[in-house]
Amino acid sequence: MSEEVLFDPRPLPVPPSLLGESPFWHPSEAALYWCDIPGRRLNRFHPASGAHQWWDFEAEPGCAAPVLGGGLLLAMRDGLWRFDPRDGHRHRLAEPPYDPQRERFNDGKADPQGRFWVGTIYEPRDAAQAALYRWSDGQLQRVAGDATVSNGLAWSPDGSRMYWSDTKTHRIDVLDFEPTDGSLSNRRLFAQFEPRQPDQPLNTYGGRPDGAAVDSEGGYWSAMFEGQRLLRFSPEGRVLREVPLPVRCATMACFGDEDLRTLYITTAREKRPPDELAAQPWAGCVLRMRVDVIGLPVNFTLG
Repeated sequence: MSEEVLFDPRPLPVPPSLLGESPFWHPSEAALYWCDIPGRRLNRFHPASGAHQWWDFEAEPGCAAPVLGGGLLLAMRDGLWRFDPRDGHRHRLAEPPYDPQRERFNDGKADPQGRFWVGTIYEPRDAAQAALYRWSDGQLQRVAGDATVSNGLAWSPDGSRMYWSDTKTHRIDVLDFEPTDGSLSNRRLFAQFEPRQPDQPLNTYGGRPDGAAVDSEGGYWSAMFEGQRLLRFSPEGRVLREVPLPVRCATMACFGDEDLRTLYITTAREKRPPDELAAQPWAGCVLRMRVDVIGLPVNFTLG
């Protein structure tokens, strides 16, 4: 019996995305979903059969989450939508709470109780105008602000803490989370990274925190955009592992396969320099690698 190879990322056999994001493993379908935001596409890949399906939209999908009882919740530039992959039907749940000419939904996930959380990106990126919203009981409520590019949502295994990052400011925060009503308190610094300086070579830049996942031991896995690496943090904010990647721009990771020991990583190729793309042909691909820790399963939203 051959020894299992760990931390060896390889691409899925599907076309690359411009900007892959929001991967999640659907346990009952044994399939991976992810968005291509500027490509305006939702993807689904079934590893056992190799089948790749996709759905194209008129607006950008920032993120997706499975709904308890079937279907998906999509957070798109033009609002929140309930989507049925079986027939492609889409039903709007909420209008966008922002000016869609300057802002859109970005990173989002369900909490362990089934409420859906989604942040925005303020596209001019010149002010902290982005916000974090909670969708629950048919209401979309603004719960936090003071961000520019909302990212990195994840919950600790016991559900008592929520992570939230602002990619623009190179900062990850952690907040106390009240499971009964979803209230947040005690927002504080979890990790801070050095911004890239003018004319600083990319190979000396550590990247900025994008999407994230949490494992069963409480490790927080952050995709470091432009840093060509993943970082795994302890619950106290100490770096436990750095995983080098074969592409410059990882965007988010999730745990998948039946044993939740495969890490799927979305990446980007949009607006990257031609020489970088020539040197990194897997840019935009979904990478897959086995790891030595079990991840947390995806949370289903109540819709």
